Amino acid sequence: MTTPHTIAVLGLGRMGSAIATRLATQDWDVVAWTRSGRTSGTVKTTGDPNEAAAQADLVLLALFDGPACQQVLDDVRDSLRTDTIVLNTSTIAPAEAARLARQLGPSYVHAPLLGSVPAAATGTLQILAAADRNALHRARPVLERLGTVQHVADASTAAALKLIANNSLAGAVLALRDSLRQADALGLPRIQTLDVLELGQLGALVARKRPFLLDEPTAATAEFTIGALAKDMAMLAAASDTPLRSATGLTDTLAALEADIAVAATVPAVEDAVLEPLRAYIRGHATADPTHFRDAFLPTAHIEGIRDGAFVSWRLDEYCALFQGQPALDEPTRTRRIDAIDVHGTVATATMTLQHGADTFTDIFLLVRADGSWRIANKAYHRHD
Repeated sequence: MTTPHTIAVLGLGRMGSAIATRLATQDWDVVAWTRSGRTSGTVKTTGDPNEAAAQADLVLLALFDGPACQQVLDDVRDSLRTDTIVLNTSTIAPAEAARLARQLGPSYVHAPLLGSVPAAATGTLQILAAADRNALHRARPVLERLGTVQHVADASTAAALKLIANNSLAGAVLALRDSLRQADALGLPRIQTLDVLELGQLGALVARKRPFLLDEPTAATAEFTIGALAKDMAMLAAASDTPLRSATGLTDTLAALEADIAVAATVPAVEDAVLEPLRAYIRGHATADPTHFRDAFLPTAHIEGIRDGAFVSWRLDEYCALFQGQPALDEPTRTRRIDAIDVHGTVATATMTLQHGADTFTDIFLLVRADGSWRIANKAYHRHD
């Protein structure tokens, strides 16, 4: 088996362009193609993927998702030589990676990449490679010019590990967003906040993304977009069949999907209009005045939970009848805290913790926007022993 000399890079997005440029500067003969028709000033391009594949000892895929990989491979299948290696660096679902491995057999190398455009440009990516021994041996010289290779047992595992790695990135972005929102609420200057955050666990992310976090997007180019990361998180949630907060936390951002992922961390907290019914609910408990509950809830709302060992489902009138306008004697020591709120267009969910003397309650709310204002549609609660 010989080392590949001619490499066809199919896909010239951000990563594909960086990979093609890197390999071209490392003395490989690179010919590239992209579905968008985009050209590159640093590598040869062609308008026909079959022309690129027919010349290549190794075909490298740098495409957006699994369907794109399948379509492109179906298009060029007849142009691949019997000894051509297909090296797929795309982020796709585990089941999609396994299917491509079955279709292409020992000539397929699944090698998702950890890292973004700068790492591709400098050859410092971390690469999760799954392949037949001979195929990996032939592809290794190419992979090692892009970064450090870690051998993984099979294509499905490599694809799954890439999604897990991206999930940690999504979690970091959402954690950074929470920190910036809290800092804004405390009136802290953004630069000072970032200086301190850079000293902690989010330091590397803050250091790389400062231009975006300071609202200076013209100073930097998006390396990894919100839309691409949201796609990966939705893919992970589907593959694992396990709820994943980051899958919705990213797609519900007000930022453009083509913006860099760091922009998702700068989205302001939810508008006051969404919080107002929750604040009215808190006022109702603080004053024992049922008028505040009627302001907070829709007239059709139900309040449900376990009371004295039995399930109860109160209509709003029944719930309001529990309050007689006299605050609890220990009201000065009671606390209520809005823990989380997630807005999805015209509906929202919220969680609140109430400390009422010896009792702690977790309240879960469903809110809707109707007739121009937000109201609580239903509440379920748990009373902690």
